Amino acid sequence: MTGVLVVVAVALVVGRGVVTETADLFMLAGTAGTVFGVLLPVLGILSITGEWQHRTALTTFTLEPRRARVLVAKCLSVLVAAVLACLLAVLVAVPTTAVVASVQGVEATWGLEAHVLVGWIATMVLLTAEGLALGLLLLNAPAAIVIYLVSPMVGSFAAQLGAGGKAVAQWLDLNSTSDVLMSDDVTAGGLARLAASVALWIAVPAAVGTLRVLKRDVT
Repeated sequence: MTGVLVVVAVALVVGRGVVTETADLFMLAGTAGTVFGVLLPVLGILSITGEWQHRTALTTFTLEPRRARVLVAKCLSVLVAAVLACLLAVLVAVPTTAVVASVQGVEATWGLEAHVLVGWIATMVLLTAEGLALGLLLLNAPAAIVIYLVSPMVGSFAAQLGAGGKAVAQWLDLNSTSDVLMSDDVTAGGLARLAASVALWIAVPAAVGTLRVLKRDVT
C-alpha cells in the first residue's frame, strides 16, 4: 500500500501536469488528494485489522503483551505516512509546475498559503484517523472499508432530503466539516461542526475499539 501511495502521488501529479494548461502548484499537488482520501484510510484499516484477519495477533501480543503500545505504534506509523504522502505530492508538484509553465508558456502560480497547506494535510490525517478508528471498532477489513466508502455517499444523500437532512450532513459528514480547515474564514460554528463529526467518526469508534482490543481474548 505504501508503494502504491508513492506511485499514485507521482502519477497523478505528473498526469495532471500533462493535461492541464494551468501551472498552479497547489492544484497539481491537490490532485493526489483525490486518491489519498481513499488509500490512506484503507492503509489504516488494513494496518489494524490485518493481524486479526490472518490470526497473527496472538504472536504479536505474546511478543509484546502491552497491547496499547502495539496500537500506538500502528496508528502513529500510518498517520506519519499520511503527512509524508502529502509532502511528497507537494515535492513532486514543484518541478511539474515549472515544466508546465515552460511548456505551455504560462506564468507559474507558486503561491501556497501556509494555512491552506496545513489544513489540507490535517484533512488527510483526519480521514486516515477515521480509517484507523473504524478498523479498531470492527476489526474486520471489508466491513470497515465499505462503511468508510459509503458514509460520504450517505451524507450527500442526506443533504438532499430537505433542511433537516442538510443540517445533519453539515454536522456529521466529516468530508464536509473538514473544509473549515482550509477556509480563510474559520468560525466557531465551523469548528463545532468539525468537532461533532470527529467525535462521531474518530473519537468514539477509536475509544470503543481500543477497549475492545485491550480486553478481547486472542485465539
